[in-house]
Amino acid sequence: METTLDIFVKAIFSENMIFAYFLGMCSYLAVSKTVKTAVGLGAAVIFVLVVTVPVNWILENYLLKAGALEWLNPAWKEIDLSFISFIMFIAVVASIVQLVEMLVEKFSPSLYGALGIFLPLIAVNCSILGGALFMQERQYSTFLDVTAFSMGSGIGWAIAIIFIAAIREKIRYSHIPAPLRGLGITFIITGLMGIAFMSFMGITYVDEPKKDKKSGTSMIEDTSVLRADVLDSSFNTMKK
Repeated sequence: METTLDIFVKAIFSENMIFAYFLGMCSYLAVSKTVKTAVGLGAAVIFVLVVTVPVNWILENYLLKAGALEWLNPAWKEIDLSFISFIMFIAVVASIVQLVEMLVEKFSPSLYGALGIFLPLIAVNCSILGGALFMQERQYSTFLDVTAFSMGSGIGWAIAIIFIAAIREKIRYSHIPAPLRGLGITFIITGLMGIAFMSFMGITYVDEPKKDKKSGTSMIEDTSVLRADVLDSSFNTMKK
């Protein structure tokens, strides 16, 4: 069984929203020209995810899914409101994004101007809604697990956009072939970074030997013998 720490670390690295699922790519590509704007948008995404995913988890478990209303009235245990879950999730996300937009405009007008249209577009950022849908699919059992998942997902997305922004600042004055300048080299670097993050998933080279319940022998050994018999028969056929 996964612990809260496992969920948090996996959400950052092996299940990164950008490099594992490619969610939120439009903002990732458009706002990653400078580290300053990338940090600002990354912080905004972390805040929105940390607030919206737990709130949506509460709505899912105490209002929307089948039997969720039983705590209000036992007679309502058959009611299933899961068909409006998408609408409710998007409404929560839009409300929180509006709050973030007002706060950024109030306390950091320069960042608000730099982010431009992409700040309100967090409401339709795939990673935000994706976090809510992953929460719904994986059925996290506790509020702490959901909070760890949402924070890890936000940090993972922020790390991705800050990394690519730092690289794009460094290669701005590099000699890059004309057809690859701009988004071309950005896609290539993103692919390489995605391959690098795949190392966190771990690699299984050989499956564990499975015992045959009847004979007690290893299935890998049986497969090896079978392959040897097939090769011998094929070799004999070729000789004839």
